[in-house]
Amino acid sequence: MVYRISEECTACGDCAGKCPAGAIKGDKKGYAIDSDKCTECGSCAEVCPVAAARKA
Repeated sequence: MVYRISEECTACGDCAGKCPAGAIKGDKKGYAIDSDKCTECGSCAEVCPVAAARKA
């Protein structure tokens, strides 16, 4: 199961900087994970301060 970013995202960008696959893109309004690029490593979930990144 790939990871998704929920609407709790505060757009801090921490997850995008940690994704080794470059699957996370976003801006001041929020971030999203490209499910085709996600390798299910969980790096995004480990650094998300509000637990918005989680398995779908």
